Amino acid sequence: MIRTACTAVLFSLALLPSSASAQEWARKMFKTTEHDFGNVARDATVEFAFELENLYLEDVHIAQVHSTCGCTTPRIEKELLKTYETGAIIAHVNTDRFLGRKGATLIVTFDKPYYAQVQLRVSAFICNDVVFDPGSVQFGTVEQGAPAEARVRVRYTGRSDWKILDVKHSNPHLSVQSVEAERQGGRVAYDLVVSMDGNVPPGYIRDHLLLATNDRARPQVPLLVEGSVVSGVVVSPASLFMGVVEPGQEVTKQLVVRGKQPFRIVSIDCEDPNFRFDTSGADTPKPVHLVPVTFLAGSAGGKISRTIRIQTDSGTITVPELPAYAVVTQSTAR
Repeated sequence: MIRTACTAVLFSLALLPSSASAQEWARKMFKTTEHDFGNVARDATVEFAFELENLYLEDVHIAQVHSTCGCTTPRIEKELLKTYETGAIIAHVNTDRFLGRKGATLIVTFDKPYYAQVQLRVSAFICNDVVFDPGSVQFGTVEQGAPAEARVRVRYTGRSDWKILDVKHSNPHLSVQSVEAERQGGRVAYDLVVSMDGNVPPGYIRDHLLLATNDRARPQVPLLVEGSVVSGVVVSPASLFMGVVEPGQEVTKQLVVRGKQPFRIVSIDCEDPNFRFDTSGADTPKPVHLVPVTFLAGSAGGKISRTIRIQTDSGTITVPELPAYAVVTQSTAR
């Protein structure tokens, strides 16, 4: 028997009461609708992703998003979301043009499958005395297994005894060196050297460093860290939705496994035996493998959420785990 996930329920918006369909259906897709950045430096890259997931059978389309304040510029990561696809509304604080306490409401407008608006709120205090150059730690695109290094200069104007006491972070793959570069009158500068080791798994990196200072008014200032670690082997699509199926129905979709050099697929595994893989020709080295995936729906209805793991003969290159989903309709008595 297939186990179903109890954390999410897929349903059609057409079945919702009219009052719920008006606005609440859209708000339920967001993980959170508020974010406070706290103290941020002038010219720093300050962004937050309001993540959302389409929980419905219908496609969801984001028509537009606008801000009530010029201090924050929003953008849509992906306008059209199919069932179980995820996206985000990115809130970018314009620290280069505004100072002090700022707040904005982002109004997200949906036009499909029904009209709705969701309000997202952001706030921040933009410091005038601390400046980052550049505005964030940017590693860019890094090959898996390769270390990387980035530098940021921190400039402070104000107290002559201002210091960075520590640089805190929670990412075990990062290390930071803080070197005082200037102290003259009320001007202080530090050079931050941020290193990333070669053990970071493939994927997008978005973390923050917290600069602990001796300023009691603003003891911590965040600094954004971004980068992308790419594997030598990538899988498309990055998330596999098998569709909405009836009990006992079979459905087949295709994976594209692509590498920079010819490789073999050693194994494809899934904890659910109802997911089957056609690996014909996988033992022949080639840069692109096409792998049909077949799902057989069991008798239990609900959302099926599984993980597909692919191993190749490419040595230390790790293939990112692939989330796979399906929705099995409830059995009806006859």
